[in-house]
Amino acid sequence: MRTINTTIFIFTLAATALAAGCRNKEIEAFNNLEKDRFLVRTEKAKVRNLEEYILLTGSVKAMDEATLFPRISGKLLKNLLREGDPVKKDEAVALIERDEVGTVYEPAPVPSTLTGVIGRVYQDIGSSVNPQTPIALVVNQGMVRVAVDVPEKYSGKVFKDQRARIKVDAFPDRYFSGGVYRVSPVVDSRSRSTLVEVLVDNIEGYLKSGMFAEVRLITASRGSALSVPAGAVVSQDGGDFVFVPAEGSLAARMPVKTGIKTSEFTQISGVGEGADVITFGLYGLKDGSKIKVQP
Repeated sequence: MRTINTTIFIFTLAATALAAGCRNKEIEAFNNLEKDRFLVRTEKAKVRNLEEYILLTGSVKAMDEATLFPRISGKLLKNLLREGDPVKKDEAVALIERDEVGTVYEPAPVPSTLTGVIGRVYQDIGSSVNPQTPIALVVNQGMVRVAVDVPEKYSGKVFKDQRARIKVDAFPDRYFSGGVYRVSPVVDSRSRSTLVEVLVDNIEGYLKSGMFAEVRLITASRGSALSVPAGAVVSQDGGDFVFVPAEGSLAARMPVKTGIKTSEFTQISGVGEGADVITFGLYGLKDGSKIKVQP
């Protein structure tokens, strides 16, 4: 029993010594590192298609919508159409039975005021209705509009027929193309914003009235623009520059001119396509600093 305990003790002692030796080597390696060398990562400057845009949110609404009301008081006798049914202008969507004792009338129709589809039926058969009671909602969703409030500081960048891209939660990987068709001539004094409406072709019917939408108003675009990740461009002393690896494992500061800027990339000129640009480890980096490029 004593022999077994002695063996375990020796094994444990050896393992502890080995671990201590490893730690000592790590500490020694760390101490041997140059304290003034920066660990950096790089990416290559590439040609991309860039779009500068204003990001806004709004709600989808059918181009034409109409809430239908009865012309008389009475009870709802029958809903002739249901949600999703197509309807033509002047076609009856419901019948109203006049509520007058001792007199018999023909059921009164509730006609549609536009051509489209039934978006919603509000009343059940037998409900008491009057000229202020909504019977149905008719929508024409072949085209939809998205209303957004543009902050005052961006109002000078918005104009009629401006390109826009629309995205909704129901189709997160798809953008719908549209264009600005209405810009309010005034700025709201409370919100300090301008109402803008974007028109979107919805022939496939994917966009539904009431959907929440993300809207990108395109303010500028460039095809085949040489660009780098936005974080690689440093602005200082009134100029823009990037850092690139140079001979001798040093950082070289390169002045550049910038163009279109997006949340991800910045268009530049001053370096060549395919050039390695430092994108990580820029804090404190200076021209001539020692660097080590991480894979």
